[in-house]
This record gives sequence, C-alpha cells and structure tokens, in this order.
Amino acid sequence: MNGSLVQGAWKIGSLFGIPIRVHFSWFIIFGLITWSLSTFYFPQAAPDLPIGSYWARGALAALLLFVSVGFHEIAHSLVAMRYNIAIEGITLFIFGGVSQLRGEPPHPRSEFLIAIAGPVSSFFLAVFFFFLAGFFTGGTEALFVYLAQINLILGLFNLIPGFPMDGGRVLRAAIWSKKKNLFYATQQAANIGRIFALIFIFYGVFSIFMRLPGGLWLMLIGWFLYTAAQASYQQSALQEILSKVRVRDIMVKDIVTIDSRTLIDTAVNDYFLRYGYGGFPVMSNGRLLGIVTLKEIKNVSQSNWNTRTVGDVFIPHDSRGEISEETDVMKAIEQMLREDRGRLVIMQNGNLRGLITRNGIARYMQIKGK
Repeated sequence: MNGSLVQGAWKIGSLFGIPIRVHFSWFIIFGLITWSLSTFYFPQAAPDLPIGSYWARGALAALLLFVSVGFHEIAHSLVAMRYNIAIEGITLFIFGGVSQLRGEPPHPRSEFLIAIAGPVSSFFLAVFFFFLAGFFTGGTEALFVYLAQINLILGLFNLIPGFPMDGGRVLRAAIWSKKKNLFYATQQAANIGRIFALIFIFYGVFSIFMRLPGGLWLMLIGWFLYTAAQASYQQSALQEILSKVRVRDIMVKDIVTIDSRTLIDTAVNDYFLRYGYGGFPVMSNGRLLGIVTLKEIKNVSQSNWNTRTVGDVFIPHDSRGEISEETDVMKAIEQMLREDRGRLVIMQNGNLRGLITRNGIARYMQIKGK
C-alpha cells in the first residue's frame, strides 16, 4: 500500500529530515472540502460575508486540515525516530496521511508511544484552535471552530481499536506486551481492524438506503480500512514464516558472474537473455566489483552496446549490499527495501559465497505453498 502511495505522490519538502509527499488523490478531497465549506458551512456560520470570502476561507480551512494531518503524522515519526526507526516519508492522500516506517518498534512500550503520539497531537491542535477561536468573530471564528472540531474528530477516530489505525496499534502493543509475540499481536489487532471496517461498510450501506448523509463516504473509509487491515495481516503472516528461515536456506551458491571486460551486447545475449536473471555480480580477477542489472543496461544506448563494457556501467559493491548467511530472510527483505536493491551478496573472507534475491525469496514462498 505504501509503495502505491509513493508512486502517485510528489515531494513538496522535508521536515526534520523526513520527506513530505502529496498524493494526487489529495487534490480530490481538497477540492471537495473547499467546495463543501464554502457552499454550506461558512454561509451558515457567517451569513453576511461576500461569496469570495467563503471560498477563500474554505480553501484555507482545507489546507490547514491537511497541515493538521501532517502534524499528526510528524508526531508519530518523531517518536519513532527516538527508537532509531528510519522514516521513509510522510504522504498526504485522500483519506488523510500515512507515515512510512522502515521496520517495527523494538518493544511494546515503543509501539504504544509511537501510536498514541498521533491522537495526542490532534487533541493538542483541537485545544489550540478552540483557544484561537475565542479571539475572533464571524468567518475567522468559524474557521478555527471547524479546525478544532475536525482535529477532535481526527483524534477520536484514530483511537478506534482496529489495526492499522492508531488505536489498533495501541491494542497491538497491549497484546504484544501480554503474549510476548509481535506476529500474534499484529494478526489479532488486524482481525479486529477488519471487523470495524465491515461495520463502517455495512453502516454506510444502511445510511444510503435510509437516505442518511455520509453513507458513501463511510463505505469508502470502511473499504480502505479493510484493505489495510487485510494487508497488515498477510504481511504479518509472511514475516512470521520468513523470520524462521535463514539466508543460507535460500541463497544461491552456484552463482553466474560476469567479467567486467564483457561487452554489454555479449552480456545481454549470453547472460540476461540466456539465464533470465535481472542482475549479475561483476568480477575482475576473482574479485567482486559490484552488480549489473537490466536498469544499468537500459541506460546505455543500444548503438553503444558493442563498444561499452559491463565495467562501465555496473553499480560498485559496498557493505550495504552485503548480508550474513545467518540473518533471517525477513531482515534481508527489509535491507533490500531500505537500500532499494533487488539482490544482496553473501561474502566470506573477501570471497563471494552466495546471492539472495527478491525473486528467489518469492520462488521459495511459492514452492513452500505459503
């Protein structure tokens, strides 16, 4: 899910070293909120203002709402960073925002603090905007009252005890603390998350039939929560399986390598097309230099394949591309994602001992029938 969000998002800046992105779906909800507030809310709250003022305040309120959502996610991220959890970024999208954490919290207490930081920050903003509203009248007062109310709702909504919402993470922390098993806690919290999602969906359908407001929106939120909970459950099951498997159990020992002096044309025909692999270790006199993949090959014009060699385009090897054969496979996957690599090498006494790839892991899971 996170990956799809990043693919459709644009980076608009960084805060505390955390990339902030806006997903294209954000513009949809921004427009809807602006239209709703300027057409219904502000004309009722401040009926004597010009129409242009309603639209200006509607747009400002929608913008500040997403600033509030960003503040909520920043709170999660800052607490996570205290526990040395890297943050890939924060993405604002149609349903709010999401902090993309690389890895799981180290213990239940950290999970609880990371999760609760979001709702607490929303409650803080609710109090802050209620306080500001007392200094103004008319449309400006209505603007701050709206922001106070929406932040209060945001904080309460996120406390629903269904994973992956904040309340679900608090619940996971409690189950984790009691059962001493993160995977079990995640699966139980995700199951409860699916139940709450179905409640949203069914109530949304009921609201539509009874002609109550917000039915379609409740159905969309329920569908999103169900999808997220289902994905979290499946990921947890995968993590539980792979955490018991070591790199040595999956790594390829009979490695096909390419000499750095090989022409790119030869590499394509005799290696990439012949073996069907997406990348190969590049060697020189028995020493590993790096990895060459299809991405590097495609960056070279085909007219130059007969003159340029693999040694001109490979990615140099460094410690970020290595992993121990005793490491569990789930850690290998996390390292691949963190370093944006499709394969890692296993070295022993300076020599290439093995190779583990994303495709190899996928084949292993397929063969095992999981």
